[in-house]
Amino acid sequence: MRQAGKYSGFMMSGGISGRTGPHSLPLARIKKIMKKSGEDVKMISGEAPIVFSKACELFIEELTRRSWATTLQGKRRTLHKDDVASAVAATDIFDFLVSMVSKTASHTEDGTLPEEEETVRHRFSISQN
Repeated sequence: MRQAGKYSGFMMSGGISGRTGPHSLPLARIKKIMKKSGEDVKMISGEAPIVFSKACELFIEELTRRSWATTLQGKRRTLHKDDVASAVAATDIFDFLVSMVSKTASHTEDGTLPEEEETVRHRFSISQN
């Protein structure tokens, strides 16, 4: 018989509102981002944001590990944006992030990102509004 995996119980415990349960990212914000992803997305089950929350956590952990390795190579103890950019550049699976974290990101004269990059940055942000 198959043994329970490391994350097998994460969907069954806790609620789906706010920050209850084993997930730490705000489910309401994740659901809001999911609904904004396209006009065709109208209904989202209660479990889908939980799965996305866990996927985001695993993504953040992996990117942080790779960024931290860059920090240690530089003999520092503080992770910087350049460390994240180096980790993204060195890892093929993170190619979709290259334009967002490049060391020479193109900014307009007033210091803001161009409109297209702002849209991408907004869609992938997980911060609460």
